Amino acid sequence: MDVSQYLEIFLDETNEHLQNLNTQILSLEQEPDNMDTINEIFRAAHSLKGMAGTMGYKRMQNLTHDMENVFSEVRNGNIKVKANMIDILFQCLDALEEYNTNIRESADEGTNDNEPLIKQLNDILNGTDTETANTEAPVTETKEETKEETSGADNGAKKWLDIKLGESETNVLNEAQKQGKKIYGMTVKVQESCILKAARAFLVFKAIEENGEIIVSSPSAQDIEDEKFDLDFSLIVISDGSLDEIVKAAKGVSEIEEVVGDVYSVDKIAVKEVKEAPVKEEAVKTEVATAPVTEQTVAAPTAERTPAASAGKTDKKPVSGKPVVNRTVRVDIEKLDTLMNLVSELIIAKNSLVSASGTESNANSEVHEQIEYLESVTTSLHESVMKVRMVPIESVVTKFPRMIRDLSKKLNKKMELYMSGEETELDRTVVDEIGDPLMHLLRNSADHGLESAEVRKERGKPEVGSIFLDAYQDGNNVVIEVRDDGNGIDTEAVKNKAIDRGVITPEQAEIMSEKEIIDLLFNAGFSTAKVVSDVSGRGVGLDVVKSKIEALSGEVEVKSKLGEGSTWIIRLPLTLAIIQALMVDIGNEKYAISLGSIQTIEDIPVSDVKLVQNKEVIHLRGSVIPLIRLNEILDIPSKKDPQDNLIVVIVKKGDKLAGLVIDELIGQQEIVIKSMGKYINKCKIISGATILGDGEVALILDANALI
Repeated sequence: MDVSQYLEIFLDETNEHLQNLNTQILSLEQEPDNMDTINEIFRAAHSLKGMAGTMGYKRMQNLTHDMENVFSEVRNGNIKVKANMIDILFQCLDALEEYNTNIRESADEGTNDNEPLIKQLNDILNGTDTETANTEAPVTETKEETKEETSGADNGAKKWLDIKLGESETNVLNEAQKQGKKIYGMTVKVQESCILKAARAFLVFKAIEENGEIIVSSPSAQDIEDEKFDLDFSLIVISDGSLDEIVKAAKGVSEIEEVVGDVYSVDKIAVKEVKEAPVKEEAVKTEVATAPVTEQTVAAPTAERTPAASAGKTDKKPVSGKPVVNRTVRVDIEKLDTLMNLVSELIIAKNSLVSASGTESNANSEVHEQIEYLESVTTSLHESVMKVRMVPIESVVTKFPRMIRDLSKKLNKKMELYMSGEETELDRTVVDEIGDPLMHLLRNSADHGLESAEVRKERGKPEVGSIFLDAYQDGNNVVIEVRDDGNGIDTEAVKNKAIDRGVITPEQAEIMSEKEIIDLLFNAGFSTAKVVSDVSGRGVGLDVVKSKIEALSGEVEVKSKLGEGSTWIIRLPLTLAIIQALMVDIGNEKYAISLGSIQTIEDIPVSDVKLVQNKEVIHLRGSVIPLIRLNEILDIPSKKDPQDNLIVVIVKKGDKLAGLVIDELIGQQEIVIKSMGKYINKCKIISGATILGDGEVALILDANALI
């Protein structure tokens, strides 16, 4: 069997274990004697070792094996957790991340053996009790050999004798005997601590099949693949080779406790089978009756079990009478995208039905009932699909505490990261893209924002700087804030740098507001750093952060107070696929504006429009709001009389307000966002298009780009 089919699952589960290890090792640094944390790290390293071995990644397996050995000694109380051990473990995680990246890119782990790291891990082991470390393995091996000999003599261990043969299997074995082939019975026992029993069994099958042919197994091959067996399984094998060769091959698989084998007599077993049939049948009934108690997991009948699929299980057996069911499902994002597209088409169909019923003069109540039902179904389906697609941002932010710890040492600054709202959920496609911008903003706060401990002490601040990462839902948006209690942004330094680089003239600088000066930081390649470091700069500026956020239909703004700190606020939509929108008319064309950015809709007399710095504004409830005439922006002749009252849609971007002047309101509608494609990407004010019920295409206006 080709294990490459399990590669995606292996990568996903490896990422989960590495994230877990990062979190647990950070916790261990704070609480070195916490046994729960130590046990969790041991289990994660053990699972990684087993998965890597199953997939054939020997270098990764060797490194995790040594990590597991260290924590085995820590668990036993032979080694104490020290600061240098934590540093080494984090270096091991970096090495495992490197292996994981290589495997993701090329399906190969690379050629780095990480011998210095393995030596450091062995030094930790040898530094505690060298004599025990050197003598432990041979003693264990001797015990295993003795155990095997004892078991071999014990007929109770020969469970292959209990295998019931059908007529076809008996015929195959008889034919093999006639051809002079050898027939062996074998029972393989897996170690009690083994997590990946099905994977180990698969490797045993593979090793034996290189030396012979497996005719029958007990339990069946399907049950073994589904992990529906305890700690042993039995086989009947036809081979041209010796029994020793096959036993040696099976024992060569890691985490196999013992392998017992003997020559198999077809005639003898056939007679026994007939005599014991009634007893065996009763035993089978008993086994079926107790199956729910002994099964550790129950898989769906059509699900394909994989070697890595059971990595998260513990070796504890359930105590209740109910089977333990895995309540989570790993779904390929492409399948979710297909499902989302189907929902999109369903909504288009609903809109078409609404449009058709509106044009029929004799439309009856039955049609309207069906429309209401269809609307209810599509709305529910949309909400369900969105819930499937939504994932907590925790999967992104878990790596940041480790990053801040490393930066604290690298920059020689004392700092702590405080996070809240990790359970806040976002669309999977947004979560996948938000990691890099957040990482850059956190590095920026650590490098540029926080002062050194000496400076902070002089300013009366705590020596340990604080960086905060907060996430929360705000209406149809998710807000993520990165803030610090550092120096804040020096607008004078930004202004002078901008003048030096020719971004603005001294005359422009004189009339710029503080917010406009701060916005200069988002210009391409702009930086106030005197020395380019590999911490926050690295050739990637805040312009890349801004463009990444805006590509996700989000926005980023900055608030800063010199001497007190800065706050970077990112607003992102919950979904990028289906939105509630206000449909409007401009000239003879229809446009959509997302309801998420709309504050109010106002009817404004022409006499209320004033000019400030040669720009049209209105005064509304204590605020001066600039007007944007969309017909002029879009170069469309307005069909309204210049003396008529203006219909103004008030939209908001952060603290900014603007009034979009339209010709007519059509109403609110749920629309499907369709990409404009790579050929139409120059017009920033258009974020996409949608298909209306009558088949007409309406463009979607991006209010963020207009303000």
